[in-house]
Amino acid sequence: MTPSQQLRIESVHCGAICVLASTVFHDDRGFFTEVFRADQFQALGLPHEFLQDNHSGSRRGVLRGLHFQWDPPMGKLMRVTRGTAFLVAVDVRNGSPTLGKWFGIELSAASRKQIWAPAGFARGFCVLSDFAEIQYKCTAVYNSKCESGIRWNDPDIGIRWPITDVQLSDKDRNAPSFKDWLARPESQTFRYSGDYTAIGVSPKS
Repeated sequence: MTPSQQLRIESVHCGAICVLASTVFHDDRGFFTEVFRADQFQALGLPHEFLQDNHSGSRRGVLRGLHFQWDPPMGKLMRVTRGTAFLVAVDVRNGSPTLGKWFGIELSAASRKQIWAPAGFARGFCVLSDFAEIQYKCTAVYNSKCESGIRWNDPDIGIRWPITDVQLSDKDRNAPSFKDWLARPESQTFRYSGDYTAIGVSPKS
């Protein structure tokens, strides 16, 4: 099996969000799959140097987000390793043709899929199973002084979350609106510079 068959980009959304799938090998002992290989990510035109790994666990109904960091800008490669969750990314790149548009996908430990959302996207998720664990690789080290968020139910974005009775942190409950963020000078950090073009994949809206 060639390396390109191991990890592949399944679809591209908002010109930059990638859904990734990998080949899973099963036998009577269990399974094996590669979730990251620097050479294959590089061949696909994706970042292949990550500086921080995060791991979170949440109960059913917990919603975290929408989060982003502007200094240093942080992209995230996210996957669900226990349970099921709905993962979302929102385009916050000034000048982008999809500014304010969102993409969401239900991922699970069983699906083995991942979602890559670069810097310039706000990210969040809600938990659909009794408990879920999300692991993500980050392209930058966390900086609490240069992070922000957008309200999860901002009507200008209109995310169709699969649940309405959500559990939020005080920070997320009081997050600014999308309009408020765009009015801040820090929002100019994220500028649209052209669509991501994946090998053999046509971008989807």
